[in-house]
Amino acid sequence: MDPKLLEKEYAVWAEVQAARGVDVEAVKAALKAQRIETPSWGYGNSGTRFKVFRAPGAARTVEERIADAATVHRFTGVCPTVAIHIPWDRTDDYAALAAFAREQGVAIGAVNPNLFQDDEYRLGSVTHHDPAVRRKAVEHMLECVAIAGQVGSDLLSLWFADGTNYPGQGHIRRRRVWLEESLAEVYRAMPPGMRMLIEYKFFEPAWYHTDLPDWGTALTVAQALGPQAQVLVDTGHHPQGTNIPHIVALLLHEGRLGGFHFNDRKYADDDLIAGSVDPFQLFLIYNELVDAAHDPATAETARRVAFMVDQSHNIEPKIPAMIRTVMNIQAAYAKALLVDRQALARAQAEGDVLGAAGVLRDAFETDVRPLLARVRQEMGLDPDPLAAYLRSGIQQRLEAERAGPGTGWGG
Repeated sequence: MDPKLLEKEYAVWAEVQAARGVDVEAVKAALKAQRIETPSWGYGNSGTRFKVFRAPGAARTVEERIADAATVHRFTGVCPTVAIHIPWDRTDDYAALAAFAREQGVAIGAVNPNLFQDDEYRLGSVTHHDPAVRRKAVEHMLECVAIAGQVGSDLLSLWFADGTNYPGQGHIRRRRVWLEESLAEVYRAMPPGMRMLIEYKFFEPAWYHTDLPDWGTALTVAQALGPQAQVLVDTGHHPQGTNIPHIVALLLHEGRLGGFHFNDRKYADDDLIAGSVDPFQLFLIYNELVDAAHDPATAETARRVAFMVDQSHNIEPKIPAMIRTVMNIQAAYAKALLVDRQALARAQAEGDVLGAAGVLRDAFETDVRPLLARVRQEMGLDPDPLAAYLRSGIQQRLEAERAGPGTGWGG
């Protein structure tokens, strides 16, 4: 990209926004401070229940996955942590793994237990009718609390496949008791400052009922546990037509919005690149977050939200897909920062329906590419991270170095 052309585009853009009353420097500062955590499993081979396609250059080990996450951070500047998944990322020395991550320029983020792949979990983990299976699940979560301490993480991220496929298969209320008992033991083992993020999903792989199907169920569990337990919103884990920004607003109001797993979907799962299908929804989610950050009642909760990506990248090259994801999330945040909140408040107070909707639409339709290019330049980065990566030759090198048989999930 021509630096002189970029400078001219940004100067025109900034002049227009300043005339609208936008504090451009404050917007740039917020974008520079944005943090997005990428997942180790997003860099390895992954797929659907039908097929795992081997991607040329995909990471095969936890060290390679962390190195790839560090590459994304070097090109985007806003991804300083990488989530790990146990046992996919299990190692004999977690202190050494944390040191390796620091050498690469990143840190270990959320620790995610795997409570859905072992044969014993066929009928559930923490809600299984067999106390021995529930014990195994609890011990694994306790292991992950200990791992988090060794790698310097303060986030335990939990998702359960628990549920039933047929009416009568399980006792729903009893399963809820087992769920709360199991999580309470793990909660008590967490050190001060660690947070438990409880994720929900309305179906799959359980087809009749899921033990944690929605934000309300997750919220009541978090409230029963204590203030260190919060809700994690996966943007793909909702029935069609669900108003996710509304959920975000309510969880912020309750002080229980702990984090996101960003992705997108067209039908019933969550493996597409964030913002690729419904960028307006992603913008509206960020609009609620920006608004909450300006409200003293919700500012602290908004400040601590963990922004994480959870995508499988079934057919895309891994690192370019993650960079594109980050760029989409940056764009949504940038547009939310440009919402004229005074004009929006006036329209709402006056009952001006079209005026209020127009304020949001104006921000969403603003071209923020000149702004983001300038922000990246000021951060010492290429204004187009994806193009820079594709020019770098890294992808070709990785494909050559990592040639050979591929593995399944987590590798």
